[in-house]
Parts: sequence; structure tokens; C-alpha cells
Amino acid sequence: MTIAVIIPAYNEEHSIAKVINDIPQNLVSEIVVVNNNSSDGTETAAKNAGATVLFESYKGYGAACLKGIEYLKTKQTEIIVFLDGDYSDYPDELIKLVQPIINDEYDFVLGSRVIGQSEKGALPFQSRIGSKIAGILINLFWSVKYTDLGPFRAIKFNKLIELEMQDKWFGWTVEMQIKTAKNKLRITEIPVRYRKRIGKSKVTGTVKGTVLASIIILKTIFVHIFKK
Repeated sequence: MTIAVIIPAYNEEHSIAKVINDIPQNLVSEIVVVNNNSSDGTETAAKNAGATVLFESYKGYGAACLKGIEYLKTKQTEIIVFLDGDYSDYPDELIKLVQPIINDEYDFVLGSRVIGQSEKGALPFQSRIGSKIAGILINLFWSVKYTDLGPFRAIKFNKLIELEMQDKWFGWTVEMQIKTAKNKLRITEIPVRYRKRIGKSKVTGTVKGTVLASIIILKTIFVHIFKK
């Protein structure tokens, strides 16, 4: 199956090449880095590492992902993998996420840092609590158990298009997980490793970022609850 990788990236010049180089090149047809209005050398570093680089001026995780999806609509992509550009994920574990889809066992595979091995201090307390609360609410209203809202995930491209993703900010990951549950996709979680990112987190690295992300995630959940 044709596999493409989307990596949203904002000021990741010191890590993006490491991420790209660790992706199993024999498995993927294209690596797409979406430069989310970076002010450093992210674009150059990604191009030098062999990735296709797109530019998204609107600053937002979801906006960058949507940009990558629009681009891949012009390709014959069958599976899309998402991961972060900060080298906190282990890109060489990509095969673990796509294999259940290749085997036609699942439509959506989420890499869970909670049930996997996380380096001490890599997954902050607020992230664990946020994932726990989101997981409880999604299970309560849509009967699907999630342990994490992690970025490392794989999904059939045609199923992703059917989700009609819209969130341009921090609600992107939870929106996808809610919609896969609502659409009754075949879903599974697998344990993945997680390490301290290179550089400071734009979300959990500041009080403002943490609070804003939490509000957006909860808002996204409750919007879908009332649409239920």
C-alpha cells in the first residue's frame, strides 16, 4: 500500500532532519513536512533531508495537517501517518502503526505513549491528565477507549477524507479520535516509545500554551457531544 507521512513543523530546525532520517524509507512513498510559518531554518533542513516541504502561513497544528492532506489528495495515497517534528516520537516504529492497516485489520491506529515506554519527564503530568479526561469522555459518549491523544498515528486515507477534519488548532488530534469513533471505524491503540523533545514545547512548555490547548480540546469534545 502507498504510505505517506505528514509532519507539521514550527521552528524545528534542530530536530526535523533527525525525524526524516529515522523514517523507514523503504516503507513510505513521500515524506511531507508542512512548515507552519517557521522563523528558523526548518524549511531548509527538511528539504536537505529529502522531504517535500509545503508552507502554511496560518499558525496551527491542525492547519498544517490540513495543508498536507490537501496536497496528498493529488497523489495515490492509501495510508497517512502523522508524527511530530520535534524528535519525541520514534519514527522507526512506523511499521508497527501501518501493519494492522496493511493487514486490513484496522482503519485507524493510534500510538499510545501512555501504554508505551516514555522517558522520564517526556510526557508531562498535564498531558497525562488531559488524555485521561478526554479518554473518559470519549468512552462515555462514543464507547471507544483511548488512553492518549498522541500525535503518532496512522489512518486509511479514504477514511480520513470521510471524517471531514476541520480543526486548525490543538483540537486536531481529539477531533480525529472522536470522529473515528462516531464513524465506527475499526480502531486500535498500540504502545509506542516517547522521549524528551528537542527544544521547548510550544504547548506544554508554557502555562499559557497548556491552558489554551486544554480549553480547545475540551471545547472540541463538548461541541461533538452536543452534536451527538
